Amino acid sequence: MSRAPRRDTAAEVALRRELHRRGRRFRVVLRVPGNNRRTIDIAFTRQRVAVFVDGCFWHGCPEHGTSPTSNGDWWQQKLQANRARDADTDALLLAQGWTSLRVWEHEPPDVAADLVEAALELRRH
Repeated sequence: MSRAPRRDTAAEVALRRELHRRGRRFRVVLRVPGNNRRTIDIAFTRQRVAVFVDGCFWHGCPEHGTSPTSNGDWWQQKLQANRARDADTDALLLAQGWTSLRVWEHEPPDVAADLVEAALELRRH
């Protein structure tokens, strides 16, 4: 687990490149306000939109998420804790006026960028 990349994953970089190509400017790995340990993958601070690129395994993708059979109970607890932490982070951000957007790593960058731009447009109005 310690070797799993926490930032700059291929999916994150691809989405950032697409957003940058579209003229969007953002902050990378911004700390969640009110929490010193959690970070936002891509943050649009003016519009208060937080984008998280979730890995299918680590965050329990309904399409591609798997459950290891070896040491299954431990892994199930670990993955449930990840999902609970995601929900708590979303609640923290919502309480501070942010919009939290989660995209799966398997989503094509252009589709994910469309979702991000739609969220930004909603926040603009």
